[in-house]
Formats: sequence, C-alpha cells, structure tokens
Amino acid sequence: MPPDTTAPGVADPAGWATLRRFLPYLWPADDIGLRVRVALSFALVVASIALTTLVMPLAYGAAVDRLTAGQEAGVAIAVALVVAYAGARFGGVLLDNMRNGIFESVGQDATRRLAERVFGHLHRLSLRFHLERRTGAVTKVIERGTKSIDTMLYFLLFNIAPTAFQLTIVLTLFWTRFGVGLVAATLAVVALYVWFTKVMTEWRTRLREQWTEHDTHATARAVDSLLNYETVKYFNAEAREERSYAAAVQALARTTVKVETSLAWLNIGQSLITNGMMAGAMAFTVWGWSTGRFSPGDVVVVNTLLMQLFRPLDLLGMVYRTIRQGLIDMKAMFDLADTDAEVKDIPGAPALAVTRGEVRFEHVRFGYEPDRQVLHDVSFTVPAGGTLAVVGPSGAGKSTLSRLLYRFYDLQGGRILIDGQDVARVTQDSLRRAIGIVPQDTVLFNDTIGFNIGYGREGAGPEEIEAAAKGAAIDEFIRALPDGYDAMVGERGLKLSGGEKQRVAIARTLLKDPPVLILDEATSALDSRTEAAIQRTLGAVAESRTSIVIAHRLSTIVDADQIIVLDAGRVAERGTHAELLARRGLYAEMWARQAAESDVDEVAVAAE
Repeated sequence: MPPDTTAPGVADPAGWATLRRFLPYLWPADDIGLRVRVALSFALVVASIALTTLVMPLAYGAAVDRLTAGQEAGVAIAVALVVAYAGARFGGVLLDNMRNGIFESVGQDATRRLAERVFGHLHRLSLRFHLERRTGAVTKVIERGTKSIDTMLYFLLFNIAPTAFQLTIVLTLFWTRFGVGLVAATLAVVALYVWFTKVMTEWRTRLREQWTEHDTHATARAVDSLLNYETVKYFNAEAREERSYAAAVQALARTTVKVETSLAWLNIGQSLITNGMMAGAMAFTVWGWSTGRFSPGDVVVVNTLLMQLFRPLDLLGMVYRTIRQGLIDMKAMFDLADTDAEVKDIPGAPALAVTRGEVRFEHVRFGYEPDRQVLHDVSFTVPAGGTLAVVGPSGAGKSTLSRLLYRFYDLQGGRILIDGQDVARVTQDSLRRAIGIVPQDTVLFNDTIGFNIGYGREGAGPEEIEAAAKGAAIDEFIRALPDGYDAMVGERGLKLSGGEKQRVAIARTLLKDPPVLILDEATSALDSRTEAAIQRTLGAVAESRTSIVIAHRLSTIVDADQIIVLDAGRVAERGTHAELLARRGLYAEMWARQAAESDVDEVAVAAE
C-alpha cells in the first residue's frame, strides 16, 4: 500500500496526501494489462468527446443552414448532415459504454487489492486493538473505503479530465466562430459556476461528515446490540436497546434531511447560473443573426455546444462532493491500514523449532496499562511432556499467561522461552503453529460444526475431523443431529450449549495436534460425567506434549506434575497437589472451600 507522506502533525484538509496514495491504483505498476485498459479507456473518452463536441454540433448547425437556405439541391446534404448528427450521438453512447466495460476491471482490481490489504492488516494488528475496536464501525469504514475507490477512479478519469478537454474545445470553437466576447463570458460563467459549486459542496461536505459519523454510530450500535443478544435478554433490556438505537437513528435522520435540503439549494443555484448563461449566449447569437453576422445554424451550434458543456458541469457538484466524500472515506480506511501493529516480528526472525517442548517463564513482568501491573516477576518451568497447572483467585493473572505465551502482547520485563528460544525473537506464525488452546470462552464461526472442528488444521479430511470429535466426546451428539456434521452452529455458536461449544473447541485443538497445549478452563462448562470423560481424553493427549492447565476446579488438576498458585500477579505457592495441601496455605484454603461447596451441592441434590 502506498505510504502516507504527510508530515507528522500536518493536517490535510484538501485530501492531497490521500489522493497521492490513491493515484497508484489508477495506474497499477505491476499489471501491464490494466494499464492498457486505462489507456484504451481514455482514448475512447477522447473519441467520444470529439464526436459529441465537434461532429454533432457542427453537423446539426450545417443541416439547419442548408434547410434555411431553401435550396432543393441542399436537401440531400441536409439529410446526410442530420444522419451524421444522429450517428455522432449514437457513437458517443457506444464509445462511453465500451469505455465503461473496458475500465471496469481496473476499478474492481483496485477495490480488491485495497480490501485484501486492509483485511490482512486487521488480522496482523494486536489483540489490544481488537479488544478496543467496535466491529460495526470497522466494517463500515472498510465498506465505504473500498466502494469509494472505484467511484474515485471513474470520476477522475472520465469526468474531471474530459470536462477540461471539452471546455478547451468549446472555447476554441467560440473563439474562431463567435469572437472573444463569448469566450470571455463562457470563462466567467464557468468560473462562477465552479466557485459556487465548491462553496456549496464544502458546506455539504461538512454536513456529510456529520452524516457519516451518525451513520457509523447507528450501524455500530445495531451490530453491538445484536452481537450481545443474549445479554440483552438476560437483563430485559430490549426497550433500553430500542431507545438507544432510536436515538442514533433519529440523529441520522435529522442529518440526512440537512444533507438533502442542501442538495436542493445546490441544484437551484447551478441551474440559475447555467440557464442564465444559456439565455445570454442564445440572445447574443440571435442578435448576431439579425444583423447578418451569424447564420441560423450558428444559433444551433452555440446552443448544442453549451448543452454539451453544461451536461458534465451539471454533475460537477455531485462529482466534487463524491470525490471529497471518497477522500474522507479512503482516509479513514488508510488510517485503519496505518494503525501500527503493537507486536511485530524482529527483522530476519527465524521460525520456532520445537524439538522437545519445554516452556520456561523467566522473571516475567507485564501490565495491560502502565499503571496496571498484572504479573510481577513470574518464573516457572514446564519440562518437555510435563503438565503444569495454574490456579488462583479471579484476576490473579492466570489467563494472561496464555496470552503472553501466544505473544499477543510483548513483555515489560523478563523472557518466555520454548526449547530455549525466546518467543519474542521468532516469527509469530511459527510460534502460534506450535501452540494449541482450548479457551474458556469459545467463539465459533457461523458455519457448520464440521467446518468449526476442521478449522483446527487446514486441509483436514472428514475422517480426521470425526476422529477429533470422538476424542472430544461430541461425535455421538453430532451424529444425532438431522444434518450431522453439516449442522449450522449459528452466530458465535449460539445454537450450541456452553458444554457443546467447549467440546467443539477441544476437538478443534485435538485436530491441530500441537506440541504445546494450553487448557484455559477447558471443561468449566461441562457436566461432571462429560468432564470426567474429556479429562481422560485430555490426560491421554497431554502425555505426549507439554501442557499448561489453567483451572478453577482444583479437582481437575490433582494429577498435574506441578501446580503454581498465582495471587495478585505473583507466584504465591508451587508444588504437587499433596505438597500444597500439606503446606496449609492458599491452595489448601481453596481446596477446602471447593470441597465444602461440593458437599453442599451433594446435599441439595439428595434433598431433591
């Protein structure tokens, strides 16, 4: 993507920097075929202008002169001239449509390239950006930006440049046939028209910016509300959401009325200027005809030339506004594309080479914000093939460990190593290929169950997907569905229960078959019987790989090789289950509390 060459801190109200970044899409350096299409399209533009601005008015005027001369011999010539006039009109339409067909590939290619680059860049941005973004607003920015590029290419090549060329032809004909006075009058009126259009369009652009802001807010509000459908239902907030959305839509409607009203004033002013020019020019040529200076055909020529000139000028306001809006939309998308990735590979970073799978945290310090330290000097080692369990109260920093191992964030201090390789000095792609995770909060694509399981490894076959489903104890459930593995899971997996979603996530990770495995509350949403079955499966899987288990229920990690207890971002205790119980510290307290809760639940079940 062309870089932003605007100096830091320098405003660009006219959009020149955005336009400079946009122009390479008009003349793609790496595609000769598209360049040929652009050149051919512009050649057709020139030919069309020559037909409609030269041949058509002159043929029409000559035909009128022949008819008014009253000579019978001139009738055939007049008919021929009328046919030439009609042919020129058809030729203009033919060439314009041929131009559109040839140029369409250029616009679509530019749109495709820009959309692909921005989409890819969004996936390269850090987790912090995606936690802070509003999905509806981001998708709206991309939608408007990609749509604007095709429109911008069309107007720059087929409206702005041809109008200037057409004006030159008209002024030349006026100079040679009607004198300098008409040329001066035409220039003055065109200048007045352009000035008026610019002033009015600038006003309308400010209104459009407000409209865009309200439109983005309304869309973001709707998407955010629908994504949180369950939460809305939980808290009986339907009316509240309707009021919030209604307020956003009302603000959008008020701004839309202002935008449309301003368009009416623009059209009235433009029409007054163009029709005033038309009346003056026609009156001038009629006066010239009355004095014998001009012929009747000259009156027709002036009228036709001005109509040809004012036709693109009538669109000038729309074109200027569209280009200005396009620059605004593209700038927003370029700003999105320029958002710096917080986590980057170092230049020349090698791929991670996992031979054994040892994971080591060395004096790790980390905070999501400078004044919010989450981890303080955390150190531990998970031997190759070993299992480490991490427990602790909510907010102790347990899930942060998995995010740091995945390198979603960079550390403020210390190192994380896999087989002695600093994860900050290898490629992120190779690092994440070596790690599998079953997250606590499972989010699924709005696709089939088979697709969601198969997402764990690209190219996995149906047999492999089914084997992973069996390992996660969900194969029988899937086969009982009417559509089996082709059953849709709904938006974010809402058609599945929490336990079913977690089993799909487990199957997806089993299919990936990574050397390092993270289980972040992997069975927290399962019933006891299913949890026991999956624990056996996970235990078998963990025997051949390094595993980090983040757990809330301590009963699920009693067989871990080592357990660390996090408290306020520090390692408060470490040891085996038996050692930690014997120490009678925080772990023993948590165990006793959960045991008491379990006894209460059993009593409640017995009472029922």
